[in-house]
Amino acid sequence: MPEIIETTVYRLGELSESAREKARSWYREIGFEHDWHEFVFDDFVRIGEILGLTFKTRPIRLHGGGSRQELCIWFRGFWSQGDGACFEAHYRYRKGAPKALRDYAPHDEALHRIADALQVVQRRNFFQLRAEATHGGRYYHEYCMSISVDRDSPTWQPMTDGAEEAVTEALRDLARWLYRQLEREYEHLTSDEAIDESIAANDYTFTEAGCRFG
Repeated sequence: MPEIIETTVYRLGELSESAREKARSWYREIGFEHDWHEFVFDDFVRIGEILGLTFKTRPIRLHGGGSRQELCIWFRGFWSQGDGACFEAHYRYRKGAPKALRDYAPHDEALHRIADALQVVQRRNFFQLRAEATHGGRYYHEYCMSISVDRDSPTWQPMTDGAEEAVTEALRDLARWLYRQLEREYEHLTSDEAIDESIAANDYTFTEAGCRFG
């Protein structure tokens, strides 16, 4: 025989501190959006394009049939040894990259150093260097990227000494930069302040013990 059970529910601000922490833990585990990194990736792709990178894509099958192209950018974080970020891309010289990057991100000195390093090594090689970054293995950090560098010289001139290492390190520095941005964004989004705001905006309700209701 059906029964009617009444339950008193609470908004986050009406809970005790311990119940509030339980509600936040629920949101961190279940309510957190899986694509939270989307805006960081969008910014990274734009920065890469300014520097002269063209990111590779791969087909992803959709549940309803068909497929879509997904960027070859990956990360794993943020608590274990081996965490990091990596990508697959082609790189060629982009004229005016240091200035364009400073216009886009005027206060990011780490990005400025990467752009300057690429500019210096390209100048020494008459702006003929190109590179390809590919991912290998089951981890996702800068040293999982295999980076090949060559010089597209019409007269078959070899690269200058240290050119390959300079380009490789700059691209790995870019992967490190991406990981730091992802880490900062995750820490912000999972902070108590940001979670409280999201829970309030979605008007979630909880039991007195802090369990999600409904």
